[in-house]
Amino acid sequence: MNYPVWYLPDIGGGILIALISIVHVFLSHFAVGGGLYLVLAERKGLRENNPAILEFTKKHAKFFMLVTMVMGGITGVGIWFIISLVNPSATSVLIHTFVFGWATEWVFFLVEIVAIFVFYYCFGSMDSKTHQVVGWIYFIAAWLSLFVINGIIGFMLTPGGWIVDGSFWSGFFNPSFWPSLFFRTFVSLMLAGVYAFVTTAFLKDAHLKLTMTRYSARWVLLSLLAAVPSGYWYLSILPNQARILVEGASPTIRMTVQYGLAGVIFLLAGTLILLLLKPTCHTKAVSFIVLVSAFLFMGAFEWTREASRRPYVIDGFMYSNSVLEKDLEEITREGFLHEARWVSTREARADNQLEAGREIFRNQCYACHTVRGINNPIVVRTAAMDYAALVNYLGRMHDIRYFMPPFAGNEAERKALAYFVIKGIQGKDVTIPKAQRKQSMSEGGVLFLSHCTICHPESLVKSRSATWDQKKIRWALDNLNRLQSAMPNFQGTPEEKDQIAAYIYSLQGGADKENHNEGEEVFEKNCAICHTLREGANPLLPKLKGWTRERLRSSLDMLQKLKGGMPPLDASNEEKDALTTFLYRALEGELR
Repeated sequence: MNYPVWYLPDIGGGILIALISIVHVFLSHFAVGGGLYLVLAERKGLRENNPAILEFTKKHAKFFMLVTMVMGGITGVGIWFIISLVNPSATSVLIHTFVFGWATEWVFFLVEIVAIFVFYYCFGSMDSKTHQVVGWIYFIAAWLSLFVINGIIGFMLTPGGWIVDGSFWSGFFNPSFWPSLFFRTFVSLMLAGVYAFVTTAFLKDAHLKLTMTRYSARWVLLSLLAAVPSGYWYLSILPNQARILVEGASPTIRMTVQYGLAGVIFLLAGTLILLLLKPTCHTKAVSFIVLVSAFLFMGAFEWTREASRRPYVIDGFMYSNSVLEKDLEEITREGFLHEARWVSTREARADNQLEAGREIFRNQCYACHTVRGINNPIVVRTAAMDYAALVNYLGRMHDIRYFMPPFAGNEAERKALAYFVIKGIQGKDVTIPKAQRKQSMSEGGVLFLSHCTICHPESLVKSRSATWDQKKIRWALDNLNRLQSAMPNFQGTPEEKDQIAAYIYSLQGGADKENHNEGEEVFEKNCAICHTLREGANPLLPKLKGWTRERLRSSLDMLQKLKGGMPPLDASNEEKDALTTFLYRALEGELR
């Protein structure tokens, strides 16, 4: 909130960071493991007195130098550029906390550049012993670069004692430092073999190709197996909420993990084929399939690591939208617009709801949500909400979904944001609710209003549960996350669940008979002239036996096309929905 926002409503800054950083990580880890691969491949050629292996190593060194120094260097600069634009607050913290760490890493990177240039351009013209020393210098500098970067990156997820003392060393040697370092080291060695698959695929000498394919496959397989225990170690030290998100509480993380597992499976299968089963099938296409699988695995890991920090960008210190946790109480009291520096509206009033809401959306929501883009589009996420439900949700969203930061602002700003989303983005009419119906509602109705309408309008719940009996509704309240992974489980008492279940059932004309059956009225008005339900001259239900609810509803829009040439149904969509419910419940034997 101390910096202006680079607003890209249909793309989102987070997507740009992900695209650049995942590519850079995929290249930079190769820059570490590939350095050791070059040293040991050259050593293999020298030990076996095999000029073909040495020639392959030289060509691979050229490929390595171009990929890591050119592409890796460009994407590395790109990361600094994009994070400075998208999240300057977090970038500022990283620079000011670890300025000497960054300086040290840049020295190591300079050593890498000089060493790889000498290694490649002096290949064959320098005595082998000295040349090997240059290769080792490169690898050690590259690994030390990883050592430094690992501490800074891990700090964002597990800052540890830095939250208390602000010390460089507390932040650097944070709880995830060692497991992350081991995991990334093994992944780097794995990628060395994966990238070598690409260069070996272009070899003409069949015997050399077979030798180096098996040699590279061993790198992949052994490193991948070594990465598994360090990965579990890494998972075990995550903060509780982060671990819960990784284990499935976040739908996006769960989907990403599935892609990562698919990548590992293809990577492992391809490696085993190239190592044990049929290394002669090593083609350019196969090598690129393995490379893409490794990229999918690495991308899934990095995405998951980033997403598991939510709702923070620096755990326990700064939320994803750059609001400091320590400032939240003051902002809530004084107002977000009053405290933010780069906004044109300083107060939310009745006459500037759209303008104020737009400012708040840009500064608080846009960090994680696009408007209609591919990254958490707010249009999709709020499609089922009305104004009252969204106002209610904004006040409790952090409690309902931990990975969302608390709303920072006063009540007027909360209403302005809801107004902007519903009116300005969704294009819906905003009806300011009258006094809540709580006084005239049952206990179950009050609970439903407080807990369910935050995300689901009453009409949607009524429609989705139209064919359910009270027992099934009650079961659903115990299994909300199983029904829909994005829904948190209701934390109320069994008695409260009973009351909500009774209220939802009453919406269908169930036990409480609070509403008349609109569908039956539509049937009597439009259908009973020619049809009865079960008995009589023209019973309807036997003709509908086996029909799904969707088929029933769609048929009401095209009666004139059905057998018998019925006239079109002169009814609104709401009346057709009600008639569908009535007929479907009749088919299920639930007509009362």
